[in-house]
Amino acid sequence: MSKLTAEEILDREYLQIRAWLLQVAAAFDRIDRAGGDVAADPRLGQFSQALEVLAGADRPKRAEEIQLIFSRHYKQNWREELGVGNSKS
Repeated sequence: MSKLTAEEILDREYLQIRAWLLQVAAAFDRIDRAGGDVAADPRLGQFSQALEVLAGADRPKRAEEIQLIFSRHYKQNWREELGVGNSKS
């Protein structure tokens, strides 16, 4: 099995990436046209951070960086915070 070149991967993935980007842009357009104000919603901040990561050059771990943006930070007492009991059967 031969390793694909960057150009071959781009050729293979181009249309799907294009479709995803158009879908994201359309979702933002729908939010902008809808009533109400979500400017202070922290989720929009997460989207902005993720888009900055995508646009950044020389970031070989974009997927990991974006996953961390949308992940909760680990807390030792997460069970108590989320109301999850220690069930030992």
